[in-house]
Amino acid sequence: MVAITGAASGVGHALAVRLSESDQVRKVVAIDERRGDVPGATWQVLDVRDPAIAEKLRGASVVVHLALDLDLESDPKARSAFNVRGTQTVLTAAAAAGVHRVVLCTSAMVYGAQADNDVPLAEDAPLRATSEASFVDDLLEIERLGRRAPRAHPGLNVTILRPAVLVGDTDTALTRYFESPRLLVVAGSRPCWQFCHVDDLVSALEFAVLEKVDGEIAVGCDGWLEQEEVEELSGIRRMELPAAVAFGAASRLHRLGLTPSPAGDLAYTMHPWVVSGSKLYEAGWRPRWSNEEVLAELLAEVEGRNSVAGRRLGRKDATTLGAAGATVALVGAAAVVRRARKRRGL
Repeated sequence: MVAITGAASGVGHALAVRLSESDQVRKVVAIDERRGDVPGATWQVLDVRDPAIAEKLRGASVVVHLALDLDLESDPKARSAFNVRGTQTVLTAAAAAGVHRVVLCTSAMVYGAQADNDVPLAEDAPLRATSEASFVDDLLEIERLGRRAPRAHPGLNVTILRPAVLVGDTDTALTRYFESPRLLVVAGSRPCWQFCHVDDLVSALEFAVLEKVDGEIAVGCDGWLEQEEVEELSGIRRMELPAAVAFGAASRLHRLGLTPSPAGDLAYTMHPWVVSGSKLYEAGWRPRWSNEEVLAELLAEVEGRNSVAGRRLGRKDATTLGAAGATVALVGAAAVVRRARKRRGL
């Protein structure tokens, strides 16, 4: 029996549907705060932070914990409280219920975006992410809890999947990057883009459920795209800014509450954090999607949306500003930062 949290929507729903149709899984227990549509699954409606979840997990051999709040518009403190407490509760409840494997899903962002990163990164590369980017604090804490759980609960195995930039009905700071009228490029940086389609993540999660892989697992398309390739494939031109200007503007806009993304998100559009995914490959898994195909899917999904520095513009704003005007808005914000720094004598 496999239990899946967060099964009413997103990746959790897709995995619940896939496993419900699998002849290798006897029963699927779907857990969420609301009932979803998964034919064949047994539903348990409750908050994953409720200790009563231990009874709902009894009899399961594997628990896949996907009930995370990664909404850019959520209150950061409430979001972190839900993500961390939920993971703590699920791990403790799984151990109490006699579950032998818990599968967690974080992000390859935990490796950090650093100029001196290997390309690609090995799965056992150190986690060098900082707390300056969206959700990364939560993801690092979830990973810490996952590593600690087997020591606290002997017999409990924890597998962690780390997807690259996830695409497929997703909304993140990195997918919103492609909603901008111009692709912001920080001068002197070397972006490398690697994507992961939700379909491929679901198939990788199935490998983990069936115990074909364990430990820390990176998931992504083969290889990566350089920034010039992304611009050529997308048809979106770049806007290049010096690092001090780009980070200063992003930081000020976020402090003023005008954008949901902290300045630290810029690092993930500057430096490589491409992963090898060798463990999955050795187990016989292959991605169905290429980076080029996922980028095309992403561009189709965001068509008609307009964002500046991660902030979604309403239809009226977008019509008023237009592509050129939106770019000017970002440059104007950068100019505000420069003037403020001059006044302070910085």
